[in-house]
Amino acid sequence: MKIAVAGKGGVGKTLIASGIAWTLARAGRMTIAIDADPSSNLALALGIPQRDAETIVPVSEQDSWIKKKTGTKFPGVYNLNFSVADLVKDLSVPTPAGVHLLVMGTVKSMGSGCTCPANSLVRNLLRHLIVDRAEAVVLDMEAGIEHLGRGTAECVDIMIVVSDANRQSLEVGKTIARIALGAGIPRVQLVGNRIRDEAEKNLIISFAEEHGIPLLGLILYDPTVSSAGVAGEPVLSLEGTPALQSIEEITRTIAQLVDGKKTDRVGV
Repeated sequence: MKIAVAGKGGVGKTLIASGIAWTLARAGRMTIAIDADPSSNLALALGIPQRDAETIVPVSEQDSWIKKKTGTKFPGVYNLNFSVADLVKDLSVPTPAGVHLLVMGTVKSMGSGCTCPANSLVRNLLRHLIVDRAEAVVLDMEAGIEHLGRGTAECVDIMIVVSDANRQSLEVGKTIARIALGAGIPRVQLVGNRIRDEAEKNLIISFAEEHGIPLLGLILYDPTVSSAGVAGEPVLSLEGTPALQSIEEITRTIAQLVDGKKTDRVGV
């Protein structure tokens, strides 16, 4: 099961990505979470303390690995065909949420044709995780799908586009959905987050219907989430809250869509 979570900055996609990953891990699925957002916060959301999160070196800055994997005997010539299976074991970080985390770091667009060593390492690693690995993979994306090249995007089972009721967020979400579908992602669905009232709920529903984006679920505004964000508390602290219960229900729906069967447990 390969799940990408995208949306405009500040709409709550990291909360949703971490909640989905945690739910999958608790259900017994081996789960890898990928922080592919340059403004990386997924480590904190998965329970890694700030001081430890600050020591994580992103894959794009792993100079020794980059040199080992892409270096040749010829100056300015790089090896772009290499195995990355060992990187998952050596560079992923265990988290209190029971999820293993990989922080990708800032790279150029996968579709830009960039063949620089760091970009090649990240591209190959992402493709390996999404195409070749059996674990559940949850990607916390930047606004767009720049980390997913064609051929990799086609192997993502679903992209969740997160938006609140803000018009700018919805327009960004519409653009992301269009690009994702064009890249070959088979399922692109909308999640409305931080819905405060019936008017915002109806706005999200109408927007999804107008633009032909299936609505995966709605997460009502939960002051506990806001308080946890201010305090820097992880998703683990939100167990039992209405917001996390909604994320758990969304995860069950994803499992049903991807696995092709109805289930009350994500891990079944």
